[in-house]
Amino acid sequence: MGHIARTARTAPEAERRAAIAGRLVSHDWPEQRLLVTAVDAENGEFTVFDSTTGIGVVDAVSASCAVPGVWPPITAGGRRWIAGGVRSSANADLAEGYERVVVLAPVTRGGGPVPAPRTQAAALTAAGAQVALITPDRASRTAFGRNVLDPARRAGAARAGRAQSAAHAEQVRKVWSG
Repeated sequence: MGHIARTARTAPEAERRAAIAGRLVSHDWPEQRLLVTAVDAENGEFTVFDSTTGIGVVDAVSASCAVPGVWPPITAGGRRWIAGGVRSSANADLAEGYERVVVLAPVTRGGGPVPAPRTQAAALTAAGAQVALITPDRASRTAFGRNVLDPARRAGAARAGRAQSAAHAEQVRKVWSG
């Protein structure tokens, strides 16, 4: 995946970074713990960025959104990064050790070495966590269309997700309240 990302013809890195920066409400790490995943495009090493790693939130989010073949790898900390989703579509395993976990997984499938969100949720449950796994319903999948990165579908997908949220409110409430 790193090779694909490094050799694909995409928008310039600075342009993509500016687009991400323009969409973020803040360019500062929040006070609450936020983990942002990425994979080194050269060696495949997985990393988790947070406020202590020395990488700014704009670079971390840009790296995490660098889908190979679609968007360019993002340079930060002297390395080139691609989306953490190439390692796992949910990265739910990062919640290991927590008692209550809500997993929002817009991509439901795994494949090869990439575990499906359902598999990750099951592992968390087996370890004793209360887990709510939220994946797109039929209306949401229809709203996404075949290309989940199509910006023309964002508004419809957001509306479908909001409508779907009512169906999961009780499940999430039970997890959060123990």
